[in-house]
Amino acid sequence: MIKKSLLFFGLVFCNLLGYTQPPKLIVSEFIDTIPVTPSCHASSIIEVPGGMMAAWFGGEHESHPQVGIYVSILKNGKWSKAVEAVNGKYADGQQYACYNPVLQRFPNGEIVLFYKIGKGPSTWWGMLIRSFDNGKHWSAPEKLPNGIYGPIKNKAFLTKAGILICPSSTEDSGWRVHVEYTADKGKTWARSKALTDPSVAGVIQPAMLIHGVNNYEFLMRSQQDTIMSITTMDGGTHWSSLTKTNLPNPNSGIDAVTLKNGKHILVYNPTTKKGLDRGELVLAISPEGKIWKTILTLEKEEGAEFSYPAVIQSKDGFIHITYTWKRQRMKYVRLQL
Repeated sequence: MIKKSLLFFGLVFCNLLGYTQPPKLIVSEFIDTIPVTPSCHASSIIEVPGGMMAAWFGGEHESHPQVGIYVSILKNGKWSKAVEAVNGKYADGQQYACYNPVLQRFPNGEIVLFYKIGKGPSTWWGMLIRSFDNGKHWSAPEKLPNGIYGPIKNKAFLTKAGILICPSSTEDSGWRVHVEYTADKGKTWARSKALTDPSVAGVIQPAMLIHGVNNYEFLMRSQQDTIMSITTMDGGTHWSSLTKTNLPNPNSGIDAVTLKNGKHILVYNPTTKKGLDRGELVLAISPEGKIWKTILTLEKEEGAEFSYPAVIQSKDGFIHITYTWKRQRMKYVRLQL
């Protein structure tokens, strides 16, 4: 159901990008029609047989010990009631808040849900659960090795060789970005050194673009009022120094994806903390990942928060976006480019 009163269109014709018409908006709706928790944030979305699956963390408020990870499945045009897939409760009764779920579905059908638990980003640790029946049942939680967090906010990238590349970051001693790798669905891991220097700029939560074989780019949230970038031409052995983009960032999460046609799309807040902050959320497109053009304004409201987007392209070519709506609901958008 499209709620025009909640959606603003910045539909811009752009010959440079090869478009003859604006994106076709098909669905814009709340996932959790009746919210199951007072607060929610930080969604992830994947394609599953016959539909989509979304996950996010929810509870009283971010960092509350009883915040858990919730999952909903879209099938036959309707989202299921969100259910808690996992929480941070231990057998001894201790309970920690959950954060930033990231869904990953492997070719054999196994779904891994990565998440973090703890008192906050400076001390949290990585966890995962698994499903072998498209989310009907989940395994017992598995703790990741010390220093391994899995994909920190945005989706991972599975190479043809079966290696899962997980863009990640830490916030314990300044903001730093690194990469984690697993070739066996999260059973064993390798981790790169820090790829960024917090004395130059604090950056976290990379979104990965694919420019070619072994040619990757990370776009990152920063503390410098702009999205920042690093690139590799050799699959991650060597990375460039930090580069500022011309895209503003109010210290808020972003997400991006490389489309089947080679173009790239980015969902972000085109603002700074001195402006609308997280009160505007847009979709932008770029032919090469350098020059971006806004083609759709998803939300715009002064004083509100629309944040932490997740974006994917499904096998049928449609674009699927989820994001936090005022920390109260999860929003889902499906569109065609």
